[in-house]
Amino acid sequence: MTHLLIGHTAMVIHYLFFAYVVLGGFLAWKWPRMFWPHLAVAVYALGIVVVGWSCFLTDIENWSRLHTGREVMGNGFIDFHITGVLYPVEHLMTSRFVIAGIIVCAYAGAAWNLYRRPAVTSPDPVSG
Repeated sequence: MTHLLIGHTAMVIHYLFFAYVVLGGFLAWKWPRMFWPHLAVAVYALGIVVVGWSCFLTDIENWSRLHTGREVMGNGFIDFHITGVLYPVEHLMTSRFVIAGIIVCAYAGAAWNLYRRPAVTSPDPVSG
């Protein structure tokens, strides 16, 4: 029971992580400081997809699956849970470009909001 709970928790966190990678850049529109944490997460996700870095959530979920007799995710979370479910397998690259486009749009909007924001000036110490 504990192994199953750990695996399901890892899966839910995985979905939240995926949602944050795709949509988290929009948080920087409201809270500009959220840009840097999202950039770090987006770079990590890009490394997982492009470079083949290991994802600790995939490792945890596979450990749980192994200990509960379920099928282990061969190529990772996205291939197991998302590809073929949210979009057809033959549109994997298209989905990657769409996700990258969403992130770029989020960052462009955050930059635009930062550009439009009035500069904060500190009071002049001489005139008080």
